[in-house]
Amino acid sequence: MKITNILPVLFLLYVPIQLPAQKSWSLEECIKYAWDNNLMVKQKEISVNQSNNNVFQSKMDYLPSMNASVSHSMNWGRSVNMQDLQIVENKLSQSMSASLNASLTLFEGLQKTNNLKSKEVLLQISELEVKRTKNQLALQISKNYLEVMLAKEILKSADQSLASVEEQVKRTEKLVDAGSVAYSSLLEIQSQLATERVQVVSAKNQVNSALLTLRQLLDLSYDTHFDILTPDLGVMISEFDGESVDSLYELSRDLPEIQSALLNQKNSKLQLSVAKGASYPSVSFSAGYGTYYSDQREETMMDQFNENRNPSISFGLRIPIFNNWQTNTAIRNAHLNVKSAEIDLKTAEQTLFKEIQQANNDAIAYFEKYKASIENVKSMEESFRYVQQKFEIGVLNATDYTVAKTNLFKAMSDLLQAKYQFVFQLKVLDYYKGIPITL
Repeated sequence: MKITNILPVLFLLYVPIQLPAQKSWSLEECIKYAWDNNLMVKQKEISVNQSNNNVFQSKMDYLPSMNASVSHSMNWGRSVNMQDLQIVENKLSQSMSASLNASLTLFEGLQKTNNLKSKEVLLQISELEVKRTKNQLALQISKNYLEVMLAKEILKSADQSLASVEEQVKRTEKLVDAGSVAYSSLLEIQSQLATERVQVVSAKNQVNSALLTLRQLLDLSYDTHFDILTPDLGVMISEFDGESVDSLYELSRDLPEIQSALLNQKNSKLQLSVAKGASYPSVSFSAGYGTYYSDQREETMMDQFNENRNPSISFGLRIPIFNNWQTNTAIRNAHLNVKSAEIDLKTAEQTLFKEIQQANNDAIAYFEKYKASIENVKSMEESFRYVQQKFEIGVLNATDYTVAKTNLFKAMSDLLQAKYQFVFQLKVLDYYKGIPITL
């Protein structure tokens, strides 16, 4: 087959493979990708695995410990014949011993039980830390995602403004040719056109910068095509007079920040119980089995091992009396840790309540700014139409037209910023309600 016939086939095979990579990402896809690939999330998940291992080890601590030993010794010079207890001079003698020992703590002030409970609480805390990291990542991605959408809308507005000025330049050229307006008016409007082009370039750079920030947050390689979907946010915006802060606070108490503080408080109490357990007597049980062989006896090794069996069992009671005040110091510090955990919980609750108050207040402020910006844009559009009409008939100069045009673009930019700031605050309030962040 000729190479010219193969190339179209290869192209058709190649294009379907590449097309999926060109799709635009939704906010939900960005968040899901970050949760699956973010290094900080992976680091927190490793901590969860370590906590799982610690829980498993605490359970294994209930089992008895068992050890085996074997030793072989050789002696030169004077030794004792184990058969007749006679002194042997300058003769090599050998012996071997083997033992198996097991021990188990029967009671130690419930330290193992409380330590296992503590490890299980720490596992829950590590799982909440993963959730907290994901929540923070989702909020940051949402903020940057909306910043990209805002930059794109500003670019769209800048393009429309540029197109409007280009049309005005053409009209002015005709008016100058007809002698209706002075040539200086054309120069001024051309200057405005240059300004509009710079404005478009700046808007494009802002879009690229916002996309780069979002791409870096997702840890995407730079050679990967990346763009986002731009859903209509108008359906999300309705009359808003604020949320009940108390209701939001009650809903938000399930967030990892509060649950972690509660579990830390619980863990501090368990650690206090562990510290107190060290002051109680402990009871232990041990069992052993041993035997030995010596070449000074005539019996075979297996016969001696069988005859010299030495099984044993023992119970031990350990009563702590004085250990340089270490146990008392540990108990006192554990009491202080309980108080510290209680303060940390109150601090987390106060911080959360203040954050909710601020988020609700910001949402109200941005909504009021959004409504005011709508009226301002309407006013500026009407004013600009009036200025444009008078400019086209030569009643106003190009300077007045430029000022009106600039004021209109600024008003539209302010409206867009207020709109996206308000939408983001709605997402923050959804976060406190426990509602997944979506657009």
